[in-house]
Amino acid sequence: MRKQDLMASNSSDNGNRVEQVTPYGASDTAKTEQVRQMFDSIAPAYDFMNRAMTLGIDIWWRQLAVKRLKRLKPAQILDVATGTGDFAIQLKESLQPEHITGIDLSQGMLDEAQRKIREKGLEKAITFEQGDCMKLPMADNTFDAVTVAFGVRNFEHLQQGYQEMARVLRPGGMLCVLELSTPTNPVIRWFYDIYTLHIIPWIGSMKSGDKSAYRYLPQSIAAVPQGDDMLQLMRNAGLRDASFKRLTLGVCTIYTAVK
Repeated sequence: MRKQDLMASNSSDNGNRVEQVTPYGASDTAKTEQVRQMFDSIAPAYDFMNRAMTLGIDIWWRQLAVKRLKRLKPAQILDVATGTGDFAIQLKESLQPEHITGIDLSQGMLDEAQRKIREKGLEKAITFEQGDCMKLPMADNTFDAVTVAFGVRNFEHLQQGYQEMARVLRPGGMLCVLELSTPTNPVIRWFYDIYTLHIIPWIGSMKSGDKSAYRYLPQSIAAVPQGDDMLQLMRNAGLRDASFKRLTLGVCTIYTAVK
């Protein structure tokens, strides 16, 4: 087997691991539908839990991701798995693009996002729509930048999701992915495991009432491709100049690539 074929095969295997991790376990229901149900369930508590889980550092992580896009001056941005719209709003306020489109599976999350942009008077600058990243309802070569914050581990088919995001990017456009990751330092990993495997699920179940959602979180982080494995998925989708940077002792990573 050629080296590039072996790399693609290994990357596919790693992608399959996270695809098999679902919010509600073994079920006849596909991962996409389980993810939709989960986020509809926790939407009212999602922003609170984001701040609590990351001690507010997620805001800084998004700021660093925005800086990666600044030199491109993107006019049209697609924010995939936009959730409650925090990243879309941050992109608008920092980069001032002509327009941002946010897409997400969960209508419950989008309702929260819509409320935020109404409060900020951004309805013309940002639009949200419900949809599946496996089948983006956008034409080829539409966006100057595509972003995903903490969403790719929820994709039912990770490589397909990357191919779709690459398809809608314009030549020269950038894909920027912000995703949670696991620390490589064993001492830090010990504390990290206690926090993610025990404390977060307890707080999450108390706040949202959905125990499964916050058990799924650390399981999906552990299973999602990281580092070079994630970059290989980007390359397999036809993207170039793929690179990554670990943040905050390795608990988050920024991945970028260009079409």
